[in-house]
Amino acid sequence: MSFVAGVSDSELPLLCCRLTAPVEVLAEARPGKHLPRHSERVPLPGSELRVEAMEGIVVRLRAAGCVFAEEEARLLLGWASSPVELDAGVAKRVAGYPLEYILGWAEFAGLRIALDAGVFVPRRRTELLVKEAVRVLSARRLPEAGEGLSPGRGTGQPQSAGAAGAAGAAGAGSGDASVAPYGATGRRGPAGAASVYEPGEGAQSGAGVVVVDLCCGSGAAGAAIVSRVPGLELHAADIDPVAVRCARRNVDLPGGWVHQGDLYGALPAGLRRRVSVVIANAPYVPTAEIATMPREARDYEPRLSLDGGPDGLDLQRRVAAGASDWLAPGGHLLIETSRLQAEHTAAIMAAEGFEVRTVRSDELEGTVVVGRASGRRPRV
Repeated sequence: MSFVAGVSDSELPLLCCRLTAPVEVLAEARPGKHLPRHSERVPLPGSELRVEAMEGIVVRLRAAGCVFAEEEARLLLGWASSPVELDAGVAKRVAGYPLEYILGWAEFAGLRIALDAGVFVPRRRTELLVKEAVRVLSARRLPEAGEGLSPGRGTGQPQSAGAAGAAGAAGAGSGDASVAPYGATGRRGPAGAASVYEPGEGAQSGAGVVVVDLCCGSGAAGAAIVSRVPGLELHAADIDPVAVRCARRNVDLPGGWVHQGDLYGALPAGLRRRVSVVIANAPYVPTAEIATMPREARDYEPRLSLDGGPDGLDLQRRVAAGASDWLAPGGHLLIETSRLQAEHTAAIMAAEGFEVRTVRSDELEGTVVVGRASGRRPRV
């Protein structure tokens, strides 16, 4: 039994995530308002008892196949409020239950993302999707932080898990990536009541730049983009109501909205032809390969967040086909894919009229196809 995370997508298109920031950084980072600060919790009295507990947990995790047993043991020690809770958490992890579900959060792109059981766990490779979106957006003029935002929005957004997260825009897309040429419900506000989106609301205040995050899951990618490019209008969407509830915790920020529905069908009609960037981490695991995925993914994550159809490209085809109705002139569509599928993803987007380039990061083991709306009609 193995809980190895971050396996190269040359072996499998989509596998389990890994907590990538050093444990010490994560433990000291001040999380978003929806999460407790783990460093303020003292689960076990006495340093000797903590050391003894740490050693025993590491042994149990290693025996179960956890490669990063020391890191996971420290995180579990910081999470638990009592020895009983700690033992229960370790037992779940040994049984293959995702660590992020136990902790209630996942580290992603320098942020601590609230995560509920049954919601897709954000992968480190998706940070490339964020970087490329920031690269595209950096070429457009955006208002200063706080400028042009509609009043009455929640102000809580996920906090940086380190100084690098806050400075993400400066380093976005640098160095580590190789580039090949080219009726939904609104976001829940702090009081829990549904907010109703008014078409063009962000544009009325001068923001003008709209980003759509399809198949958003926990909302991690959209939240990471906003943390690096303040002032834009973000609309995240997912068909799964469990994911939507989770995303509303992470996209509870000025100009942020979460909608429930099937791809573009979830979006307000007023966004048509106004969207600057669409990002999509749509499921791309071929149906037959789901059975070969690590246990924590295939047994605990929702199948609809993994299954991309017979060739893994069904959702990508739908995303590419519908994008032109929503993108503004010169807008961009970015789709995460695998190294093995990238050629096919690029062909799908090119057939819909996009000028495409493929970006690959060996460091993140991620692949993204970036398409720019060319204005030409797609082939029929």
